[in-house]
Amino acid sequence: MSIQSAGELRGLREAGRIAGACLRAMAGAVRPGITTAALDDVGAKVMRRHGARSAPKLVYGFPGESCISVNDEIVHGVPGGRRLVEGDVVKLDVTMEKDGLMADTAMSVPVGRVGPGILAMIACAERAFGRAVRVATAGGTVRDIGRQVEAEARRSGFAVVRDLTGHGIGRTIHEEPIVPNFDDPQAVAPLTRGLVIAVEPLISMGSGVPFTASDGWTVRTVDRAPAAHFEHTMVITQGSPILLTDVR
Repeated sequence: MSIQSAGELRGLREAGRIAGACLRAMAGAVRPGITTAALDDVGAKVMRRHGARSAPKLVYGFPGESCISVNDEIVHGVPGGRRLVEGDVVKLDVTMEKDGLMADTAMSVPVGRVGPGILAMIACAERAFGRAVRVATAGGTVRDIGRQVEAEARRSGFAVVRDLTGHGIGRTIHEEPIVPNFDDPQAVAPLTRGLVIAVEPLISMGSGVPFTASDGWTVRTVDRAPAAHFEHTMVITQGSPILLTDVR
C-alpha cells in the first residue's frame, strides 16, 4: 500500500510496534528444550494482549500464529512439538493485523552455543538488510534493494534464496511490488514516497535453492543447508525509510 493519510501512518506504526514486541518476546524465550509450539504461544499472547491477530492465519489459514523455521527450514515453518536443541538456528517470522493494517518482521536466533558459520550467516543477513535500507529511498527501484542484499551475501560467502522475496504490505500480507533479494534487471518497480514494503534478506550456507516440504507450508533448502532470515516493514520516504517494526 501507499500511505495516504496521517491516520494510516499512525495505524501502521501501531501494527509495527506490536509485531516488533511480539518478535522480541519470542526471541527472548528461545532456549534449548523449548518447543516451537511454546514459542508460538509466547507470540500469540502478545498479539491477544494488544488486540491483534495473526495475519498468516487470517489470510492463508496458516496452522499457527507465527512462522517458526529451524535450521534448513527457510520460512513458513509450522509450530509444533519439535524441541530446539543447542546449535540450532531458529527463524521467527511474525506478521500480524491490527485494525485492518498489517506489519511483518523476522529475525534469526541462535539456540545456545552455535558454530561460527551460523553466527556469520545470521550477521550477514542483518548486514544485508542494513545495506538495503541505505538505498530504500524514493526515486530508486526495488532492484537497488536486491543488488545490495546479493552483494553482501556474496561478499560474505553465502547465497541468497532467489525464489523468495520481500513484498509490499499494508492491507494484506503480500502486495505489490515484489522486492527481490538479488540484482534482478526486471525488478523495475519504483520506490515512491509513502510506499510500505517488507524487506527480508534470506541467506543460506548452501546453494539457496528452496523446495516446499510435504506439509504444504514449510520451505526448506534442497541441500539441507542452514538458512537465515531478517526482516522489517518500512515506509519509503525522501530520505531514510521509517522502520515500523524495529522496536529496539
